[in-house]
Amino acid sequence: MRFPTSLTEQSPDASRTPPARQAATVLLTALAPASWGTTYAVTTELLPPGHPLFAGLMRALPAGLLALAVTRVLPRGDWWWKAAVLGALNIGLFFPLLFLAAERLPGGVAATLGAAQPLIVAALAVVMLHERPHAWRLAWGVAGVVGVGLVVLGPGARLDAVGVLAGLGGTAVMAGGVVLTKRWGRPEGVGPLALAGWQLTVGGLLLLPLTLAFEGVPQRIGAEAVGGYLWLGGMGGLIAYTLWFRGVGKLPVGASAPLVLLSPLVAALVGVVALGESLSLPQTLGFVLALVALLAAQFNSPPLPGRSTRERPAAEERTREEQGSGERV
Repeated sequence: MRFPTSLTEQSPDASRTPPARQAATVLLTALAPASWGTTYAVTTELLPPGHPLFAGLMRALPAGLLALAVTRVLPRGDWWWKAAVLGALNIGLFFPLLFLAAERLPGGVAATLGAAQPLIVAALAVVMLHERPHAWRLAWGVAGVVGVGLVVLGPGARLDAVGVLAGLGGTAVMAGGVVLTKRWGRPEGVGPLALAGWQLTVGGLLLLPLTLAFEGVPQRIGAEAVGGYLWLGGMGGLIAYTLWFRGVGKLPVGASAPLVLLSPLVAALVGVVALGESLSLPQTLGFVLALVALLAAQFNSPPLPGRSTRERPAAEERTREEQGSGERV
C-alpha cells in the first residue's frame, strides 16, 4: 500500500477523479463537520448537564447497532483490532472528551481548540505516514485557527484546565483517527456505512461500562433531550461518520482534515440564526479567513520558482506507477 509522500500529493482515487466529482466528494464530506458544529448548541441547550459520557454513549451505540443490522457485515482478520483502534480513537475517546470540553468551556474556546486539528494531522502524518510537512497547508492551517479564533473567542472567554485538556485531547485522538483511517483504508467490499457501524459500536461498547460506573443515567430525560440525542446519533453520528469515512478514503489527508474548520463556523452561524447573536467586523473577517483557509487547503501549492518543470512529470510518472502496483485505499 502506498500513500502520498507529502500533504500536497493527491491520493490515487483523487488523481483520477474528474473535478466535478471531486468537488461533490468534498461537499458531501463537509456535511459531517458541519453537522458536528451543532453539537455545542445541542449539548448546552437540550441535553441534561453533567452527563458527557451518557451523551457520547447515546450518540454512538444505537447508531452503530443500527448500521450493523442494516449492513450485516462484520470485520474479518486483522480488521477486528483495526476497527477496535479506530473505534476507540474516533468514538470511544473522542466523544466523552468532546462533550466534556463543551460543558466546561465556552463554545468559542472549545471550537478554537478543535480548529487545530489540521496542524495535528500534519504532525502525525510525518510520524505515521512518513510524509514531509508542507508549508502551504501548514500556513493555511495556522490561518484557519486564527480565523476561527476571531470568530468565536470573546474578551470574556474563560479557560478551564480540565476543559482545555479535554478539548486538546479530543482534537488529538480524532486527528490520529483521521490519519489511521487514511492509512488503513477499508477492507475490500466493505462500504463506509459498515465501517462507521463498526466504529460506532466499538466506541459505544467502550463508553457503556464507563457511563454506568461514573455517571449513570440522567434522572430526567425530557422530550427536548430525546430530540437532541436523536439528532446527535442520527445526523451527527451515523450519517456524518459514514460521509466522513467515505471522504477520508477518497481525499488527500491534507485536504480532508481542514474541513473540520466548518464545525466552529457552523456553531457560530447557529448562534446567529437560532440564538439571536450577531457577528462583529473582526468576527466576520475571521469567518472569511477560515473559509479561505479551508478552500485553499483543497488545492496543491503553486510550484516553487526555479524548480525544473522536467522533474515534475518524471516524479508524477513514478508516483502513478507505484500507485498502480500498490493496494488502493
